Amino acid sequence: MKRIIAACGFAAMLAFSTGAEAAKGPELTYTINLNDRADDRFKVTLDVKGLKPGNDIFQFAATAPGTYQTMDIGRFVEGFKAYDKKGRELEAKQISTNQWQLSKPEKVRKITYSIAETFDTKVEKDQIYAMCGTSLEQDHALINGQAVFGYLRGLQATPARIKLDHPKEWLVGTALSSDKNGYFQASSYDHIVDSPIMAGQLTKAETKYNGTTIDIYTYSKTGKIKSQDLMTNMTAMLESAHKFVVDFPVDRYTFLYHFEDQDWGAWEHSYSSGYVMKEKDYTPEYAQQLTNIAAHEFFHIITPLNIHSEIIEQFNFVQPTPSQHLWLYEGTTEWASHIMQLRSGMKSLPAYLADTRQKLMIDDQLDKSYSLQKLALTSYTPEGHKQYFNIYNRGALVSTLLDIRLLELSGGKRGLREVINELSKEYGPKKAFPENEFFEVFTAKTYPEIADFMNRYIKNAEPLPVASYFGKLGINYDAATSTGNKVKGFGYAIGAPGGVLSLTQVGEEMQRAGLQPGDELVALDGVAVSLGNANQVLPKLSTLNIGDSYTFTIKRNGEQKDIACKILSIDEVKKHLFEVNEQATPQQVALRTNWMQNL
Repeated sequence: MKRIIAACGFAAMLAFSTGAEAAKGPELTYTINLNDRADDRFKVTLDVKGLKPGNDIFQFAATAPGTYQTMDIGRFVEGFKAYDKKGRELEAKQISTNQWQLSKPEKVRKITYSIAETFDTKVEKDQIYAMCGTSLEQDHALINGQAVFGYLRGLQATPARIKLDHPKEWLVGTALSSDKNGYFQASSYDHIVDSPIMAGQLTKAETKYNGTTIDIYTYSKTGKIKSQDLMTNMTAMLESAHKFVVDFPVDRYTFLYHFEDQDWGAWEHSYSSGYVMKEKDYTPEYAQQLTNIAAHEFFHIITPLNIHSEIIEQFNFVQPTPSQHLWLYEGTTEWASHIMQLRSGMKSLPAYLADTRQKLMIDDQLDKSYSLQKLALTSYTPEGHKQYFNIYNRGALVSTLLDIRLLELSGGKRGLREVINELSKEYGPKKAFPENEFFEVFTAKTYPEIADFMNRYIKNAEPLPVASYFGKLGINYDAATSTGNKVKGFGYAIGAPGGVLSLTQVGEEMQRAGLQPGDELVALDGVAVSLGNANQVLPKLSTLNIGDSYTFTIKRNGEQKDIACKILSIDEVKKHLFEVNEQATPQQVALRTNWMQNL
């Protein structure tokens, strides 16, 4: 999943092959009444038949794949009831935040409840990221499965049907297939969570690409952005992706775009991806931003759809369990989304190096002693959340260096792209790699030297050898150069650990002003600021000059206070500069050529 709030980012997906192989079990049919939208609550009915005593717990999701946040969807549920075949109510009591216990599950034929949409529901903590949440308005509905549906204990892998009752003029977009009666078919609860749904006043565009059907469904609040505009701009990216992976491993893929008032980012799935972005003019710059995000999400058809461990394949919705290979699922995907554009000619070498520079600058703002493996294993904790965004920066940088090293060792013939494609064919959606043995698996497929690379830069957090590795390509790198000039500075870094907009780093001068690391940002000059509007409110700071004053309202230990701040004067230091070496050796030029054209 990819977030676009400053210094905060995420990304996610799971395979769901277990459901397709499940033995015939109870019949499960969910119905959502989208005709009743008056109170921002989804009205859900589950018709069931064939429950057993062991199916006595109805479970709502505590989290969802790839979000790395506590969701506790049970917080949004009201009016949970169970009925027998004659419509008589049976006892059902809530026993924890996310669990309801059925007194006589074998007699239950119907379960009903309402569940609040997450966009407009205020919570004290653990705000649901919008691209993973739900919206219910008069002209549309956005449904992410884990935020609307629950499942019965023992039936996570059981197939289910979904019926949407909605205005007849509405269009429905989802990667789920429907039967002749309009029921959407899911092979399991995991499949439901892996298949977001958007319905309403949407536009649609469709194209066939090398045997794969590409659908785009778009909700745009005032109609500024149309699906066909997005499809037209995405064509070159799809061509690049096809060359990169050789053949798309899916026969259908669906993009769901939600353009309204908030800029959040995207959440990827096996056969689709959902985007919650701010509606604004569809300029070339905005089109490129959307394409970059789509390239990242689309590449997830390779990993983790086709390359994943058993932890991803069999997701635990009750107790979050992290995988140590987030560097593969997100870091490698972010690397691929940019390198495939370079190699296809969509992106110039200077533009690619500028992207790399930006990732290095973000890496500077985070804890460089925090390894990618540790980041993955602590991703559900407050400590891990503070560093999570770096999976898209240091994670992508490590993949960049790994690719260069593999090309060097193979004489320019076999880089990270080739290894990833080989692993995709060896494993695939229905075969997981061993979580605790994958480093050895990867090394065995490549070179002994790669074990040392992984020990240094994935399992541990040694300084990245950017200069020496780009030097192999005949590209010079300067980590920092002072210009002697003075420029304005803020003296802090802003992130969103745990989904809370806050200060992740504070320099000495701003600490003297009264700011502290961990302060939650409440307002800027009296204007409320949150994750949802940070991209609109915080840019005001960039318009101020050295010495200009402003006020942050912060929350610390439950108390709010105003802190008077000023724009600082700091020494200008240009960091992470790349330049092609005009005196590169023939060997360096040859490796650079292979690196830039490796498709």
